[in-house]
Amino acid sequence: MPKCDARHPRLFVDVPLSAGIGIALDRDQTNYVGNVLRLAAGDMVLLFNGREGEWLAALAGRKRPDRADIVNQIRLQDRLPAVDYIFAPLKHARLDYMVQKAVEMGAGSLQPVTTQRTQMTRVNTERMRANVIEAAEQCGILSLAEVHQPLPLGRWLGQRDAGDLLVFCDEEAPHSDPKAALASAGAIQSRINVLIGPEGGFSEDERNALLRQPKVVRLSLGPRILRADTAAVSALTLVQAVLGDWCKS
Repeated sequence: MPKCDARHPRLFVDVPLSAGIGIALDRDQTNYVGNVLRLAAGDMVLLFNGREGEWLAALAGRKRPDRADIVNQIRLQDRLPAVDYIFAPLKHARLDYMVQKAVEMGAGSLQPVTTQRTQMTRVNTERMRANVIEAAEQCGILSLAEVHQPLPLGRWLGQRDAGDLLVFCDEEAPHSDPKAALASAGAIQSRINVLIGPEGGFSEDERNALLRQPKVVRLSLGPRILRADTAAVSALTLVQAVLGDWCKS
């Protein structure tokens, strides 16, 4: 089966998929394929539900396509990397960007946490999930990152698995080689928690609590202060390149 078919638009549908069945498109999808993409009955699209792989389907409908008839499966379901992205919430537009990029970088779950210096305390998790789906549709991703409800940082630390590696991005960490810092963690047999704090940084109490965690790597992202959404891309790039699925054949 091909790795990814970039010729056809992809649609997420939250229903079971199998050959020979027809899937009704919702209003937004009908508008998208008919009015935005200018597709017509007989044109092909790809369907996925995050559970059963990817399927080729033919659009159908009288005035404009409102159904997709499944032809056959073209990709089997995969699994996301064991990488969790934990972050202090941002304002809407920047949060949208950060969620999309975290999904593109292979994050398996998204966990908002509130800190002492967090400015945005309300998080629209439905909007986050919509961004997860959009990023998956556009980038050929089959599995959907899980979106969790916000938690205070202390509560999240109290319930995280002590066997997971915590990559704690800290602007006050020594400016050493971040790749070497990650490599010092050795072979990873568990999940990786990548934590980015608020733009005001972690408080001293929070930093000390983080440093007391088992299996923690305090990571510098260079000599310049990064905005939180930029830090997300930088940190996940480093983690995937050194410990994640970028370095695996």
